[in-house]
Amino acid sequence: MIAHIRGVVEEKFGNNGVIIDVSGVGYEMMVPVPDFENVALGEERKFYTYHQVRENAEELYGFSSLVAKKMFELLISVQGVGPKAGIAIMSLADAEEVRNAIANGDVGFVSKASGVGKKSAERVIVDLRDKVGIPSRYGATEVKYGAAKSDEPDEALDALIALGFPLKEATAALEKVDVNLPVEERVKMALKR
Repeated sequence: MIAHIRGVVEEKFGNNGVIIDVSGVGYEMMVPVPDFENVALGEERKFYTYHQVRENAEELYGFSSLVAKKMFELLISVQGVGPKAGIAIMSLADAEEVRNAIANGDVGFVSKASGVGKKSAERVIVDLRDKVGIPSRYGATEVKYGAAKSDEPDEALDALIALGFPLKEATAALEKVDVNLPVEERVKMALKR
C-alpha cells in the first residue's frame, strides 16, 4: 500500500487530477478540489494517499492532510459510496467542514456532491454521524466547491490521528484545547484528557 507521496507537481488536469513526479516516476492521482486549487505546478508537495486496486484498474486518491484521508476512508466505508463519490463529497469544502456537516446531520450539504443523491447522503449521515465526533459549529454548512481553501489543516488533529486516535476521539480530545497554542502544546494537552 502506498501511504503517502512526496514530489513535484508536474501536471494538473481536469478539475481534480494531478501528476506528482517522484524521482522521475509520475504518479497520477485524484485529489479533492480544495487541494487541487491549492497546488501550483513545479511545487513540491506531500499527499497522503488511498490506493484502490480493482480487477481492471489501480487508482490513487491524494489528500493534503491525514485528517482528510481518514475522512475519505470513513466516507467510502458507507455502503454505496465509492471513491469517486467520496472525492466528490470531500470536494465540497475542506475536511473539517465536511466532518462538521456530517456531525450536524446536514443531508443537504452532502447531497450537493456530484453523483450523490439524497438517499446516499442520508446513509452517510446515519452511518457516520457517531463516528466523526461532535460538531465544531452548529447550523448549515456552506458548500465551498471551487473556492480556495481558507484554513490550514489542523496539525494537532493530524498528529493525534498519526498516533492512532480515531477521528472522533481526536476531535473530542482537542475540543477544549486553545487553538492559539503551539501544535506541540495542543497535542500534549489533548493527550492528558
